[in-house]
Amino acid sequence: MKNLTILTILLFIFTGCSFQAPQNHNQFKTSTAFSSYINNFLSANDALAKSDLKRSVQHAKKSADFKALANIYLGECALNISVGIDDSCEKYIEIRDLAGTKTTNAYFNLVTNQLQKKEISYLPEVYQNFALQRYNREFISAYEEILEMQNISSQLISASLIKDSLTQQQIEILIKRASFHGYKKSILFWLEELKSLTDDIVLKEKISKKISLLKSKD
Repeated sequence: MKNLTILTILLFIFTGCSFQAPQNHNQFKTSTAFSSYINNFLSANDALAKSDLKRSVQHAKKSADFKALANIYLGECALNISVGIDDSCEKYIEIRDLAGTKTTNAYFNLVTNQLQKKEISYLPEVYQNFALQRYNREFISAYEEILEMQNISSQLISASLIKDSLTQQQIEILIKRASFHGYKKSILFWLEELKSLTDDIVLKEKISKKISLLKSKD
């Protein structure tokens, strides 16, 4: 089973790799709640996601773990961006001076389109090649790097950062990957992107029908 370290909760989103176990009970609860938040958020289980995020924040605050709190806020921001929700990461900015690191600051700059080339080396390794290709505007190569990422949430976050450069076929692959995990909120986001990309009236109508059915409560 994959373990999480509370000091790098955000790296769960980055890589999905194995890390050291949380050091205490509150840290374990924080990481567990945040992991559940990721899944419920992307699955469009909004009420559950809201509860998970609240619990994760509460447990981090109980331990006065400001690094964990910063990571939670940055992770929340990244997930919002991945589904087209405007988010300037204000919660992270508010406590960045208390708990920000070179890694989290570089990631913040990545997801808010402010990353400088010299900061790429501060990103987790899984993101570095993608960030470099994106910085160089080599979007085909950047997309190829996305497909090599192990963690689906990393793929979806990264892809959203180059969404305006993706082709119909590339988006369809992302939809299939999101569908495999049952990530309804991501599927809806990418269907909207696909709809705006095509000029085919028949395809637009087909996509609109899919979106309508997915949003239906029946």
